[in-house]
Amino acid sequence: MNRLTDNKIVLVTRPTRLAELMIRFNTVSQAKFYIEHQGADFTDYLREDETYHRALSETQAALARIGRLQTVDRGFLPNFVFAPEDVVVTLGQDGLVANTLKYLNRQPVVGVNPDPERWDGRLLPFRVGDLSKIMPEVIRHKRPTKSVTMAKAALNNGQTLYGVNDLFIGPKTHSSARYVIQSGEAKETQSSSGVIVSTGMGSTGWLKSLLTGAAAVTQSAGSVLARQTTQDLFASMSPKGKGNVKMRLNVKTEFAWDSNYLFYTVREPFPTKTTGVSLVFGRVTPEMPLILESRMAENGVVFSDGIEKDFLEFNSGTQAVIGIAERKGVLVEG
Repeated sequence: MNRLTDNKIVLVTRPTRLAELMIRFNTVSQAKFYIEHQGADFTDYLREDETYHRALSETQAALARIGRLQTVDRGFLPNFVFAPEDVVVTLGQDGLVANTLKYLNRQPVVGVNPDPERWDGRLLPFRVGDLSKIMPEVIRHKRPTKSVTMAKAALNNGQTLYGVNDLFIGPKTHSSARYVIQSGEAKETQSSSGVIVSTGMGSTGWLKSLLTGAAAVTQSAGSVLARQTTQDLFASMSPKGKGNVKMRLNVKTEFAWDSNYLFYTVREPFPTKTTGVSLVFGRVTPEMPLILESRMAENGVVFSDGIEKDFLEFNSGTQAVIGIAERKGVLVEG
């Protein structure tokens, strides 16, 4: 076979919802019983699985004609070794692109949407049928790419973790995290439900959700408290309350994917005699990293991009320096 390149093409896949149910229930019939017992449409799971595997077969056939193909499930990414000249193709949702990028060191990523009728695919500019045209351009370095700034958590025990969208530092369970936070010369002890550090790519996700929620609560509470008692506030905000506050918020948080800074947000900070709330939002730059020191005896974690199973322990005595990663992600543009 006359391939275009001898370099490896790594195809990263993810299990469908049906495949995940099969792991849990062993058979299709048992999975179907469970889903339909919950009142959901099992045929949607079947259609999604069929569409994905059809796209997978077509993608593998197209890529095998171009280079040496290796298919890797996303669950093996933390232990997979990528070669410098590899080209990476992801077949899945946007989250698969982000989850893959953090394990790479400037290898280009081609995001392919396996089911355009189902997924919008902000990070998936290509369809399966595009591969025969765009992959030769990628291999010859003639395809435009976009640089992506990543976040990095470096612990004082030598462990590191990268984030493409965001990093979370806080409690493993729904409880309060205690830590010391430092930005520049400012430093204080805090109690909160965790700290989120967002990249430019992640700025329309978790960061936007946090800031929109904070703005909505502030605007609603301020408006109502100006004319009502605290007791009336909760009545007016209830579904049956006559004084529901309706508003349209457009909190703009997006910043460039290749920006040389990050933003941190403290989630639900709680003021006490010993904990402060002055360092709740700000920039993280190369000159001013964010430093966190755990005061939690147990259940402290650092994880990235919503993957809670891939975490670092962040318990008493552990210090995390959060900054901009020394390496960049590379996305092939559509």
